[in-house]
Amino acid sequence: MSTMSAGASQPPTESLTPLLQQALPNVQGKTFTSAIVTFPPGARAAAHRHGDAFVYAYVLEGTVRSQLEGQPVTTFHQGQNWFEQPGAHHVLTENTSSTEQARLLVVFVADPGAQLKVDDPHS
Repeated sequence: MSTMSAGASQPPTESLTPLLQQALPNVQGKTFTSAIVTFPPGARAAAHRHGDAFVYAYVLEGTVRSQLEGQPVTTFHQGQNWFEQPGAHHVLTENTSSTEQARLLVVFVADPGAQLKVDDPHS
């Protein structure tokens, strides 16, 4: 195991706190899941996908920079929101502040039991 200097350390990553998971009675075979995603100061998520889930994100606190593959980088502030189509490749998600946390309310509409976030394999 090698020792890493502060300058070479990886940025912190996000944490997900589940809120509610409920089968949708009027949409056969789909589940509604909501969660709070917290990004510590300077946190950056690994590039990832959400499988076949439709994803909605609302910024509760702070500022988040986000990019879906093939789209421009966009900065979202408290009170702003976005969505991701099923199969979208989320190549950038980061807290723009080095001193304040950012928090998102994230909603997934997915198949029951589906993995809601799959990080890209590391090369």
